[in-house]
Amino acid sequence: MGGVSLGLGALYVAFGAVLISFSGSAVVGLVITVALAWGQWYFSDTLALKSMGAKVVSAEQAPELHAMIDRLCVMADMPKPTVAVAVTDMPNAFATGRTPRHSAVCVTTGIMQRLDADELEGVLAHELSHVANRDVSVMTVASSLGLLAGFITRWGLYLGGGGNNRDNRNGNGVPFIVVFLVSMVVYFVSFLLTRALSRYRELSADRSGAYLTGRPSKLASALVKISGDMSRIPNEDLRGAQALSAFFFAPAINRASVNAVMATHPPLEQRLAQLAKVGAELSDPI
Repeated sequence: MGGVSLGLGALYVAFGAVLISFSGSAVVGLVITVALAWGQWYFSDTLALKSMGAKVVSAEQAPELHAMIDRLCVMADMPKPTVAVAVTDMPNAFATGRTPRHSAVCVTTGIMQRLDADELEGVLAHELSHVANRDVSVMTVASSLGLLAGFITRWGLYLGGGGNNRDNRNGNGVPFIVVFLVSMVVYFVSFLLTRALSRYRELSADRSGAYLTGRPSKLASALVKISGDMSRIPNEDLRGAQALSAFFFAPAINRASVNAVMATHPPLEQRLAQLAKVGAELSDPI
């Protein structure tokens, strides 16, 4: 994670140098992208729940679910998040929110039907670990450079069309096409680095969740069940959830293999191997 963060930092410095040498549309793009990133971070819990059609449930409506989360929050010494349920057969769960005090944990009806109580508790411990580790904030900051580069890649030529002269150069003589091409490269590299960071965050949440419950075997069992059932979910339902795939407990895909560099989650085998090591430490073999 440290190496990926250093790589992102180097990209920020390099890309910043190019933007400083250019004016006009690059500044507009920066302001717009920062505003979008802030809005994504500040309203992350509301936006995520709405995109899944999830409904906030009270302790009276879902007593067992609330009891699990209450117990885990006490064990983790953290504020209780908003609890929501999404009515869909896709077995999954996710957590979102800008801070532990402004967060939400959502489970689908599909995951509650497929997992037993101990397995579901393991999944909830994983999601609460994302909240405690402020993963939404981490990923928002990490992805903001990619958002800016993507903005310039998509709209840069149009916005820079007027230029400062016929050669489309700024006051320092830098052709806008240079900024555009650099933006494309930065967007691609940032995309790969944020995917790598996302995979590390998932491994971290697996580990933290396993230690929180003391039963990594149950989390491993939930992973196997969900990963196996995901292949039977209709493509239409999976496509509708793609925007939140990076936040899910298991990726919303039904292909047997995905290019490792593009994946938002580590391979199932790697997650199970890590949980097996934790299980050996806690005398809870997998």
